[in-house]
Amino acid sequence: MYSSWVKVLLSRNYRVESLKGLAIIINHFDKYSLITKKQADYTLFKLAYGLIKNKSHLTEKGFLELIALKAVLNNGLSDDLSIAFPDTVPAVRPEIPLPKIIDPSWLAGFTDAEGCFSVIIFKSPTSKLGEAVKLSFILTQSIRDEYLIKSLIEYLGCGNTSLDSRGTIDFKVTNFSSIRDTILPFFNEYPLQGNKNLDFSDFSEVVTLMENKSHLIKEGLDKIKIIHNRMNTNRKQ
Repeated sequence: MYSSWVKVLLSRNYRVESLKGLAIIINHFDKYSLITKKQADYTLFKLAYGLIKNKSHLTEKGFLELIALKAVLNNGLSDDLSIAFPDTVPAVRPEIPLPKIIDPSWLAGFTDAEGCFSVIIFKSPTSKLGEAVKLSFILTQSIRDEYLIKSLIEYLGCGNTSLDSRGTIDFKVTNFSSIRDTILPFFNEYPLQGNKNLDFSDFSEVVTLMENKSHLIKEGLDKIKIIHNRMNTNRKQ
């Protein structure tokens, strides 16, 4: 019971299921195209929508076409569907051209969904206080969007990328001057719209404290710890 309540409290879903509503969604993404590999999933989704809109899914041929699309859409067929339709020939997954970031507002929205502003406090034998502070801005995406994530280095003029064993790739900016001179000005000009803007505000406060060398004294480090403890997953709703 408790775990189900936690799940409800920590996640929110926006869902559109009616054909009328989905027509609005499709019109939006036709006008404002996705630039990650998710564009392929959208193309397949749009084909599935067309089959249902035209009632083709009510015929055997149309229903099997729907199953074939499902086989290559997102996570593919469930175990039950794979057993029920063992002879399914998956549809051809569309090829998506190499992406190019041309709109900074897109990057702000992308960060709202996939980014993290992180304040790390760690043990340091070289610090008089025994602890030090490190900042990082991170964007994580599936390895299938490796080209897009690596292009952020050129787009922002800073950062680096690293692969993760989970099949993801991270874009990271950890250099203090790059965070201060590039990351903060970017998101001040193109503000985040979600709750993550609160994390950015806290992150910016820590940057100011570090720029003033406050992290090198106990009072300043204690203040940074307070900020750290209210950020990201620790933030109360």
